[in-house]
Amino acid sequence: MPETVVRYEPRGAALALFRCKDNEVLLSGAAGTGKSVGALAKIHYACLSVPNVRALIVRKTHSSLTASTLVTFRQKVAAEALAAGIVSFYGGSAQEPASFRYANGSVIVVGGLDRSTRLLSTEYDLVFVDEAVETTPEDLDTLITRLRNGRLTYQQLIMATNPGPPTHHLKQRADAGRCTMLYSTHEDNPRLYDNGEWTEYGLAYLARLDSLTGARYQRMRWGKWVAAEGLVYEGWDEPVHLIDRFSIPEEWTRWISIDLGFTNPTCVQWWAEDSDGRLYLYRELYRTRTLVEDHAKRMLELMKYPSGQWREPQPRAVICDHDAEDRATLERHLGMGTAPAKKTVSDGIQAVQTRLKVQGDGKPRLFLFRDSLVETDEDLAARALPTRTVEEITGYVWAVKPGTAGAELKEEPLKKDDHAMDAMRYMVAARDLVGRTRVRWL
Repeated sequence: MPETVVRYEPRGAALALFRCKDNEVLLSGAAGTGKSVGALAKIHYACLSVPNVRALIVRKTHSSLTASTLVTFRQKVAAEALAAGIVSFYGGSAQEPASFRYANGSVIVVGGLDRSTRLLSTEYDLVFVDEAVETTPEDLDTLITRLRNGRLTYQQLIMATNPGPPTHHLKQRADAGRCTMLYSTHEDNPRLYDNGEWTEYGLAYLARLDSLTGARYQRMRWGKWVAAEGLVYEGWDEPVHLIDRFSIPEEWTRWISIDLGFTNPTCVQWWAEDSDGRLYLYRELYRTRTLVEDHAKRMLELMKYPSGQWREPQPRAVICDHDAEDRATLERHLGMGTAPAKKTVSDGIQAVQTRLKVQGDGKPRLFLFRDSLVETDEDLAARALPTRTVEEITGYVWAVKPGTAGAELKEEPLKKDDHAMDAMRYMVAARDLVGRTRVRWL
């Protein structure tokens, strides 16, 4: 191959990963410690060094992979090799998935587990799962069966993740000895910590993490596998309520619920209701510092063709909570009316809790599509804040009464990182507490 210089110095857990040849290895740690870069660098180095290696880079969804992991690979890991022509990108076809092709015959296939048919039809030496906390045990067991290409002296499943609750299957997998867990710290990342000192960027980044609270602070700042204390929706069970996308029948009723903000995120949720009254969150926008009229424009782009024809059934109602001026702006730019949200918190939370319960038919009455998020707000992600509904649920906790010795809980939730929770509560309240409201066209 042509010569090029690849600059990367693995430190801490990343260095241990380079040396590790165990069948399964999990890089776990706080936000911004360089976990993904380390895993991607190891795969890149293996493909540069050994001809005909086959590797796979995946996330749970294709959209999350292209928006984050592949950007990191292109810009921070393989930039020199791509510029030198040693590596080229192939966009995929009906027969082959997208991949990075190396001049020595090595290949890195890329994709999402939500589009896994072509990805899993071949064999690999290395598989890297980014944000592995999103996966199921079945996902990982399936990937392991594809590790049999035999070009390297070892075959390895590499996973990287920020921590979740201690009951998560990844933590249990490591505790049971099925995989080797390597703990990554902020000192491992030279952008944050170099020559024995915190960099200017590192100090600013840690200050942002120090502003977090509760379980999210413990996980993102210190890399601990901890549960959120005083969780509002204790009935939330990710394997039950978070589901893969399916084709929604045209006859299902559609709804939109909105919690408007600017400095705080605006959350727009699209819901479908089946014939048994179950609700499915199938699309969401979650963005900061965006004007109401720009949100309306993006909503119409997602619902209508450029000709103005609807891509999907029109919503029965647009349920919105905000001041009269912002609602009027939204109505004007959408060309449809809005229904005021029922804002009472206690009965709304109880209604959501009821829907989360598994009923006699073995199903709850509320589901979220795991790929519902249209696009990630990178500013929120950089600050380790929630970027979508599912990330709010696991940190939505009851407030604590000030001055109580035993941290006694209040009767209302903590007013922090709750924008999607408000929008979801408005939807359930409109459906279960105040009856149906039809859309008013302007």
